[in-house]
Amino acid sequence: MVRSLKKNPFIANHLSVKIEKRNIREEKEIIVTWSRASTIIPTMIGHTIAIHNGKEHLPIYITDRMVGHKLGEFTPTHIFAGHVRNDNKYSR
Repeated sequence: MVRSLKKNPFIANHLSVKIEKRNIREEKEIIVTWSRASTIIPTMIGHTIAIHNGKEHLPIYITDRMVGHKLGEFTPTHIFAGHVRNDNKYSR
């Protein structure tokens, strides 16, 4: 379900504060976050954000084409190991 337009896009409070501080100082440090539900806004462009995927933090560089998407869309949580080869042991 889409968030109401009356409300602003969801951004974790700690994340927005960190980004504003980095923009004022013009620093380009990696920002670590666990908030996968936060929406990418234009002030985030050019920053590297390390997003938690359940095991580790994956650094993602934010570009202008990512605006409007969620942070969690860019860090997969499952690793696809591939399908099982044709084996007589596993067939019915």
